Amino acid sequence: MVNISEVTAAPSPDLLTPDNCAVLFIDHQPQMFFGTGSGDRTAIINSTVGLAKAAKTFDVPVVLSTVAAESFSGPILPQLAEVFPDQKIIDRTTMNAWEDSAFVEAVKATGRKKLVLAGLWTEVCIVLPALSALAQDYEVYVVTDASGGVSPQAHEHAVQRMIQGGAVPVTWVQVLLELQRDWARGETYMSVMDVVKEHAGAYGLGVVYAQAVIGAHAVG
Repeated sequence: MVNISEVTAAPSPDLLTPDNCAVLFIDHQPQMFFGTGSGDRTAIINSTVGLAKAAKTFDVPVVLSTVAAESFSGPILPQLAEVFPDQKIIDRTTMNAWEDSAFVEAVKATGRKKLVLAGLWTEVCIVLPALSALAQDYEVYVVTDASGGVSPQAHEHAVQRMIQGGAVPVTWVQVLLELQRDWARGETYMSVMDVVKEHAGAYGLGVVYAQAVIGAHAVG
């Protein structure tokens, strides 16, 4: 039962903030994209770059990882690398990133308890570290539109498996706006609007229209 006297205008501790989360990008590589069939690959690339720019806008720590980059899968998505030009990319042999000590040490170094995951393929390279992190008491959020599987069923079944394990499905725009959360936060407002206009499709066009008709500081 709600105790009305204790109700305050305060955010839930479950919400993502720039100070409590890290974003992990796993295996956004050419060979993995070639085998992705759960959704439009151009849309997945757009969502991935949008998520990356969201993390950069709010100075959220990121971990970039690839698997067998030189022997099979190819380099990390160039558009993703461009967002973080000085970021070290951790290459692995393990399909489960959580079984790679360098990857786990990089995650630990962020000091964050909430992990936001995106990558290819959902049913292997995301579900395995997601469940592994959950088993070690991390909170896991899976960016479903910045991830993809070999088929719609593979992607959806992996998402459902992670949900059953305790992970939370989100989208990249949801992460961006959850980090902003108040349009009065002027220090990030314009950067958020730039990301929205570039990557958020019809929502971005709506912002272009509002700023043209109402003014440059039209909200949301």
